[in-house]
Amino acid sequence: MTDYRKILMLRSMGCSQREMERNKIASRETSKAVFETADRLGICWPLDDDITNADLERLLFPNKYKNACLYVEPDYQYIHRELAKPGVTLTLLWKEYRSKCYETGKTPYMSTQFGDKYRKWARVTKATMRIQHKPGDAIQVDWAGDTIPIYDSVTGQQSSAYLFVAVLPCSYYAYTEACADMKTENWLNCHVHAFNYFGGVTRLLIPDNCKTATSSNTRYDTVLNRSYQELADYYGTAIVPARVRRPKDKSSAEASVRFAETWIIAALRDRKFFSLQEVNEAVAEKLEELNGREFQQRTGTRRSAYLEEEQPYMLPLPATPFESAVWSVAKVPNDYLVSDGRNKYSVPYNLIGEKVDVRVTKNLVEVYYHGSRVASHRRLQTLQRDPLVKLEHMPETHQKYLTYNEDDFKVWAMSVGPMTEHVVDFFLESGKAPEQGYKACASLTKLGERYGKERLESACARVHAYGTTPSIRNISSILKSKQDVKAKTSTAQEQSSNTARYGITRGASYFANGGEHNERFKA
Repeated sequence: MTDYRKILMLRSMGCSQREMERNKIASRETSKAVFETADRLGICWPLDDDITNADLERLLFPNKYKNACLYVEPDYQYIHRELAKPGVTLTLLWKEYRSKCYETGKTPYMSTQFGDKYRKWARVTKATMRIQHKPGDAIQVDWAGDTIPIYDSVTGQQSSAYLFVAVLPCSYYAYTEACADMKTENWLNCHVHAFNYFGGVTRLLIPDNCKTATSSNTRYDTVLNRSYQELADYYGTAIVPARVRRPKDKSSAEASVRFAETWIIAALRDRKFFSLQEVNEAVAEKLEELNGREFQQRTGTRRSAYLEEEQPYMLPLPATPFESAVWSVAKVPNDYLVSDGRNKYSVPYNLIGEKVDVRVTKNLVEVYYHGSRVASHRRLQTLQRDPLVKLEHMPETHQKYLTYNEDDFKVWAMSVGPMTEHVVDFFLESGKAPEQGYKACASLTKLGERYGKERLESACARVHAYGTTPSIRNISSILKSKQDVKAKTSTAQEQSSNTARYGITRGASYFANGGEHNERFKA
């Protein structure tokens, strides 16, 4: 029998047909036929050790066995194409093959022989689609273990960029993206970008057991991250996390992660980046090289394998991209404010002490209590000093404070007295803007409500008499210690003492009316 293995091996080493004939390995006609047929079928060196010359002859020149062989040779290319379709298995195809053989009075191979012969054909021809992975069936996702350093151009301080990797295990077509962190928001956005890059979605989504994917994953139960589940529902895919300590569940992803670490991270090791944008530009360039790189053990590239065998089976994308939302649980503090990580937003004050669900998107902050939305805010895009507070979320006392203005404080002060007016004017004019004195003026009104306007006026007069700078603290101190009352009592006692010392002083009206004579006359 012709040594087809040797012919293919020598060809891979650059040996010509003429040289093979001269060395009596095969005639030029035989070598030419082997070369042409092997190219057409995609058979190339190296081959697995269990592939015999008989196997190669049966694949290269099947017509030689049509009359001699008792069994009907399966149509392997047909089997290969049909296996790509959802729900199609080798067992189903074997039953169909067996029925056709019986209809024509021919002998079929048994089920095990049928499967073995197809698998051998797939290995020999380096078919891009693997039997265990149907096209468009799954996407495997993970974070690369290594990071890419980013340097601050001013301080030189170093930070890290984390590499997200998504791979289609059938074609090994990959997507990568660098992120500033591995938090939920970036995790979700990377998925959206990967789906857009692939131009479709798969039936399954297989992540690792990171916290951004699962809350818990045990042998009995899997609890998915709420935000991640929302994304899956939007795209019509199902999340099936890899089993804990089962690396084979995501072997394709891990293999692609290793490729990414080698062909992207390691390839960029000598470059110095000063922004995340620079990193992603370089990563995108290396990604195109990775997807366009020729396979070592089969023909084609990741991109060609995807376009030819997998793209037609991808689920279509929705009309609009998913807006990622990050869920969290928060206990409402005494100031009835919840955070999106940078800024604070109000919720109804009657929820103080209660646990609420906070949903944060790019442009929106929503708060839910027992499944009902209780607050909704436009998300602030930059860090703000003051929280975003809605009037209806505040108690009445706090609402009153928000409605105050400069004129209202001045009108109120006039109703109290001139000394209070002086104090209010001082509060409003002591800062760069009147608003800076609103808090002090509001506190002054509360003192008036508590102690009365008369006492407040006396306390303000007392502060003015001391010649000190008015403040809520010293006015409150005077009222608490009743110094205003003591001062009033002391003044009254002093007047009484003066009367006793100097007797009754008669006024001019007394003498104008005749003095003592008129008093007697009246009597």
